[in-house]
Formats: sequence, C-alpha cells, structure tokens
Amino acid sequence: MARYLLIWDLNPDYITENPVERGTQWKQLMEMVDQDFQSGVTVDWGSFVAERGGYCVVEGTELEVGIMSQRYAPYVEFETHAVATVDQTKELLNALSSQ
Repeated sequence: MARYLLIWDLNPDYITENPVERGTQWKQLMEMVDQDFQSGVTVDWGSFVAERGGYCVVEGTELEVGIMSQRYAPYVEFETHAVATVDQTKELLNALSSQ
C-alpha cells in the first residue's frame, strides 16, 4: 500500500477571527481527522505548535488519498509527497549499484 506525507495548512480565507468560532472550526476538523483514523487511511497526524498547519501520514491508493484530502477543501490545503519505505529505498540502491 502506498504511503504519503501530507503537509497541511489551514486556508486563511476561511479562518474566523472570533476565537469561539475558531474553536468550533477546530473541533469540526478534529472530528474529520478522527474519522480518517477510524477508516485506516490516516496513520499519523500532528499540528505544528503555534502555527496553522501540520502534517499527516496516510496510506492508500492515489484515489483514496485524493478522496480523503478533498473532504477538507477549501478549508485545508495540502502539499503531498509519496514516501518510500526502508525496503523500497534499499531496493532502489541495489538497482543503482548493480548497473
């Protein structure tokens, strides 16, 4: 199964200035994150301290990852990176060294 590192950032156009409303928005975001953990697509998640972003590690097909990330649009923007495992990296290095 493919693994991806997603760096996420809250879209500032959708962040309210009212702290009570902002807290409600965060609670809704965290409910969605919990759902992603329960479905198994998200395997790790964190927010950067004192910032409006963070990261998550997700596993699945391109379609599954796309569906997951589009659930957050337009409130959250993602930068997505495919991640190779240790074994995949070793296989790549073996292929390079045997040429």
